[in-house]
Amino acid sequence: WAGEAARARQPAPAAGCAPRPAPTGRFLCTPLPAECPSDSPAPGDGPAPAEDLFFLHAAAEQLRQTALQQRDQILSDQETIRELTGKLSQCENGLELSFQDSAALWGGPRKDTMGDLPWDSPAMVQELEDAVRSLKDRIDKIEQELPPRANISTSSSPVLTRDVLHTKMEELEEQLLSKILSLEKERSSVTSNNDQQQQEVEKELSVLQSRVSELEQGAPHFNPPNAYKVTIPVRTNYMYARMKKSLPELFAFTVCMWLKSKASSGLGTPFSYSAPGQANEIVLMEWGHSPMELLINDKVAQLPLNLKDGTWHHICIAWTTRDGVWWAYEDGEQRGSSENLAAWHPIKPHGVIILGQEQDTLGGRFDATQAFVGEIAQFNMWDHILTPTEILGLANCTFHLQGNVIQWDDELVEVLGGATKWSFEICEERMKA
Repeated sequence: WAGEAARARQPAPAAGCAPRPAPTGRFLCTPLPAECPSDSPAPGDGPAPAEDLFFLHAAAEQLRQTALQQRDQILSDQETIRELTGKLSQCENGLELSFQDSAALWGGPRKDTMGDLPWDSPAMVQELEDAVRSLKDRIDKIEQELPPRANISTSSSPVLTRDVLHTKMEELEEQLLSKILSLEKERSSVTSNNDQQQQEVEKELSVLQSRVSELEQGAPHFNPPNAYKVTIPVRTNYMYARMKKSLPELFAFTVCMWLKSKASSGLGTPFSYSAPGQANEIVLMEWGHSPMELLINDKVAQLPLNLKDGTWHHICIAWTTRDGVWWAYEDGEQRGSSENLAAWHPIKPHGVIILGQEQDTLGGRFDATQAFVGEIAQFNMWDHILTPTEILGLANCTFHLQGNVIQWDDELVEVLGGATKWSFEICEERMKA
């Protein structure tokens, strides 16, 4: 400061005169003249100028501290704080320069500072008060320009703290989670409704198909009861026939049927038997370009059968749990045999037999790519191994054997999803051919 430099060069005061303390505020920099004040104040004069100046310095310092405290407290708006600090600095620098320009060296002649008034005159003190008041007014104006949330000088102003922001974020997260759960429920409801609608459509289609069959064929009962065929015209996951009887526990079996496939590639699944705990207890299927397979308890054996020429074929599959031996017959002739297919595994009881679909769960969850397309007739099943002569007689229509476990009877076969029953006698068809 220029005042401090000047004070360093000031001569020692005269004897008997106590030195007057120099001002210490930031706003007033010009030193007081080093002369002894009068013992008694002039008549009519107010309080001593030094006391007034000290009061003004204290007031200005208090205002400056208040501004600094406000700057420290305003964390959410740094740009506004910088602007306020800059304005305060400009005000202080401007006031200091106005005093410094009018200040003189200690002990030397001094120019008038404000309106050519003496430094220690009441008018000079009044002008200093006006300058401080003007500074305070400018600070108040700057505070009023701040956003309401940034003005935290009083306890009544609204304050958006971090806790409030955190609470708001939690509320928004709860709303978002609630919306996601609502959408999940809606999607589940839509899926459930679609499944229900599909089942209703299948039931309606089955009723319509049965009605059409009744109108075209007259009475729904066939004479004899096994003189019919099941037709599955389209590869879907909802057209099939279901046997109303289940299987007992088996240690051997023979299953025979007549098949006519309409698929160009991949015969599909003529029949499948699922049991509780095992969806692939017994499955006969041909998928894609793979050979026909027999699955027992999820164990697989490939069968050398060829049934994709669009004509009727008689097939028989025989199996025994002893060493897992199996035999495959096509049109009365044995085409293959092997062993170790689910050896010593008994066939589980109380399952579901489906014609035309492969089951992924007990009685359902069909896959259209594994479905059978064509016609099925004379599906019978025995709990023992038929002899080659018996199998040949069935294929040549010389024997008429009904299965002792599953019989091909109109009352025991239910068609669903659009599959139909038609009057059919395979031996008569072969004789016509």
